[in-house]
Amino acid sequence: MKLDPIIVSLLDTDLYKFNMDQVIFHKHTDLCGEYYFRCRNEDVVFTREMFDEINAQIDYLCRLKFTKEELDYLRSIRFIKHDYVEFLRLWRPIRDYVTTSLSEDGKLCIVVSGPLFSAMQFEIYLLEIVNEVYFRMKYDYEALRAAATERLNAKIADFKSGKYTFKFAEFGCRRRLSREWQDVVVRRLVQETGHCMGTSNVSLAMKYGIKPIGTYAHEFVQMYQGIDSIPLAYTNHYALEDWYNEYKGDNGTALTDTITTDLFLMDFNRSMVNNFSGVRHDSGDPFEWGEKMIAHYERYGADPRTKQLLFSDSLDFDRAQALYDHFHDRAKVTFGIGTYCSNDTCEKPLNIVIKLQTVNGRAVAKLSDTPGKAMCRDEEYLEYLRRSVNFRLKREHD
Repeated sequence: MKLDPIIVSLLDTDLYKFNMDQVIFHKHTDLCGEYYFRCRNEDVVFTREMFDEINAQIDYLCRLKFTKEELDYLRSIRFIKHDYVEFLRLWRPIRDYVTTSLSEDGKLCIVVSGPLFSAMQFEIYLLEIVNEVYFRMKYDYEALRAAATERLNAKIADFKSGKYTFKFAEFGCRRRLSREWQDVVVRRLVQETGHCMGTSNVSLAMKYGIKPIGTYAHEFVQMYQGIDSIPLAYTNHYALEDWYNEYKGDNGTALTDTITTDLFLMDFNRSMVNNFSGVRHDSGDPFEWGEKMIAHYERYGADPRTKQLLFSDSLDFDRAQALYDHFHDRAKVTFGIGTYCSNDTCEKPLNIVIKLQTVNGRAVAKLSDTPGKAMCRDEEYLEYLRRSVNFRLKREHD
């Protein structure tokens, strides 16, 4: 079974890939990294036929270039700079950066290795490819589409009935059922609910004239762990500083949990509180996190009602509504909702990730507010990072 091309535009990715890459292009072109694929579902088996199709799709991806129309669209985004767009005119995905293998028991291995400004771009494309290949080749795709359509109809009806009252963005690229289905979802949620304010998918934002939405990911903070001159427990400080210097507050939502929110707050000082428009939640109890952020804003004399709390951790619409009801009169509350929008079918979605694991030969890791989300191939380094974080927390709290 051979599939049609899955990635047909290099804009078919999350906006934050361009956001982060622009900072790296301007400040850190000397960094090289390795990214590793992981499927968190224990019972998933990839067949040899799936593996061959995944490789064929990667081959096709690496023949793509940005079109003039796509580059012009990127230029139209206020904070994307023209020299970076000119770099993208020359850039293309390089096949040699991606290696794949399949074990005898059907475990898929993908490693991306190369200059960080280029290697980092593969993540979303590869996840989109793997997910669509898996679901099209394992299941009856039309039956999945029928189930997804029924569930989407019910969600839209709940917005129209007033059951759901919050605003949100669609964040479904990485675990979508298919490119074709994500297109349907975004179009219908925008046109039929009046509550979907944008999408992380740059291609669909361009197609439907809606806002492309994105901040930065954990990998952006992680990469500073690979810079010799930066102490591990201060990587948030340098990441926030570089981000502000690049965007001057124009693209200012900070991710709090790369090496725990408690440590992040030590570097989210008065200047950063004032310069960033809000913060994003991606692990730990969201209600506790929201209360903690509101208290932090109040500590620095900032009105939380002027700041955005963006929730994006494994949300469905019921959970989002509960968070909105709790916080909406105390802060600007919004949501990024992914898999529940783009791959809600009669089958369990894949929980797949591609994470940065080394920078310039040094291990890097995420220490989120949910311990199970930590991913590091070097357990000794992970423990060292934990000790570094705990040492600073204890010292500065005392």
